[in-house]
This record gives sequence, structure tokens and C-alpha cells, in this order.
Amino acid sequence: MGKNEVRIDKWLWATRIFKTRSIATDACKKGRVTISGINVKPSHGVKIGDVIAVRKPPITYSFQVLGLIENRVGAKLVPDYLKNVTTPDQYELLEMTRISGFVNRQKGLGRPTKKDARELSKFTDFTFMDFDDIDDEDFDFDEYDEP
Repeated sequence: MGKNEVRIDKWLWATRIFKTRSIATDACKKGRVTISGINVKPSHGVKIGDVIAVRKPPITYSFQVLGLIENRVGAKLVPDYLKNVTTPDQYELLEMTRISGFVNRQKGLGRPTKKDARELSKFTDFTFMDFDDIDDEDFDFDEYDEP
């Protein structure tokens, strides 16, 4: 790699797109980083003028490389090295997911949310299942047996 190229994982970390270099490396390995629509490895070289697409669900950010950098810099200096060229429709998609409040969590994984816990407690609350009012003599158990 010459002086006019920098590793993409270093550039993504240095420009604060990812918090750590290892996260940037993992994103490249998982195919979330592309240059001109082609998935790139962490060691791929970045040149000035390249447009890098970074998929961070639910949206894909696009950045144009304005300068090469290997070491992390302060947030105020980041605009010297990249230009955000993300399309407005991607930001609309992000806003829609915020408004909807949808949480992308598979059922059964992790702790229940507060809403889930309230619904569970309503369902399992013993006052809700008030069986004391039913007399066994008046209740037809055969009606509720499985066929």
C-alpha cells in the first residue's frame, strides 16, 4: 500500500464511523462495508475520491473520502477527511423506525421489555382468572374438553 492509500478499517476507525478498529474490521468481514458496490476486506486500500457505503441497520450510510488518515482525530477534524453523501431517503427510513418504536429483537431472546412484562403480568394475574365465582355444579366441563 502506497502513500496514496490507507487500510479501510483504519480509515473507518480514524474518521469515527466505528468506535473501535476491531468493530470496523468485523463490519468489513461481515460484508457491511462496500466500495462501489463491492464488499471489501479490512485490508483493502482506500483512495481519495472513493465512495464508501457502510450498512448500519436499518440504514446504509455513504461517505466520500476527502483525505487519508490512519490515526484517530478529534471530532471537529473529521469533516476534513470525509463528506457524508447519504441519500435523504435513508434518513427518512431511520426516522420512520424511530417513530414506529419498533425494536428488532427476536422473540424469546433477552429480557422482556417493560411492555412485555406488563402484558405477561396481566395475563397471569390471578384476579384476572377469577375461578372462584364459578360453581362446579353449574359448569359443564365436557364443553371445554378437547374433541
